[in-house]
Amino acid sequence: MNRITQILKSKYPIIQAPMGWIARSQLASAVSNAGGFGVIETSSGETEMCKAEIRAMADLTDKPFGVNLPILFLQDESMINLVIEENIKFVTTSAGDPAKYIHVLKDAGITVFHAVPSLAGALKAVKAGVDGLVVEGTEGGGFKSPEEVGLYVLLQSIRRHTDIPMIAAGGIVDGIGMAAAFAAGAEGIQMGTRFVSSQESPVHDNFKQAILNSDEQGTYILNKKSKPCIRALKTEFTKEIYDKGLMDMSSMIGIKDLYFNGDMNAAPALAGQSIGLINEIKSVDTIITETINQFNEVCKNMSSHSF
Repeated sequence: MNRITQILKSKYPIIQAPMGWIARSQLASAVSNAGGFGVIETSSGETEMCKAEIRAMADLTDKPFGVNLPILFLQDESMINLVIEENIKFVTTSAGDPAKYIHVLKDAGITVFHAVPSLAGALKAVKAGVDGLVVEGTEGGGFKSPEEVGLYVLLQSIRRHTDIPMIAAGGIVDGIGMAAAFAAGAEGIQMGTRFVSSQESPVHDNFKQAILNSDEQGTYILNKKSKPCIRALKTEFTKEIYDKGLMDMSSMIGIKDLYFNGDMNAAPALAGQSIGLINEIKSVDTIITETINQFNEVCKNMSSHSF
């Protein structure tokens, strides 16, 4: 047990990333039931559907779970009110200044971790009063900072300035990555792409197979000179964006056709560099069990090496 498992009340400090449309009750409950910590997304903007997914968790798991609140994308305070009404105890915030809602959430007894891609963002979040950080390295998929700072440099940089609990995110798929993150100062990990390619993931098999068929160089960082900056799989669709150098949010309109109908050129297929480490579709339970076993083995082996 460490600070993260004490806070989450989960068996293991393994958190599932809050991926839009994907991180709903089917996947989140599987993660929680396997000893990890499932998170329901709200970044899709489908407020009523997200509310239903939060409520559905009660029928699928008796284990703890959380909700992500992307501050810039919240249409109103209805989602804030919902997490309070549903007695959610843990929230991650992202895409904005956590100070906007931190007092409302904290007054309701909710623990708040804020996702950050930089040291400056981390220090600002700490000053705002968050309980912890989800530290996102450039290796991860989805929305990214155009300043490409690797996870392990970022973890160490933040740890030099604060002792706040950190969850490491970006490029982690197994116990080796988990052990490396812990060595750099994290006390938990968040996995996105690894869970996207799990048996319980709701995405189309075309997307899962594209992850399995890619190597560590199989993603682009797109739109670095504008917003949103994202990391996505290399496809015909994303090559055109990469060559052009710019994109806007209209490029994301077809994301559900990609996720659920398998059209890999309907939108950017958000994924991290960890695709190069994934070569098999496994159950969530297997992923978590193997990660923990490998983590413990790596730590045991490392303890025997001293100079």
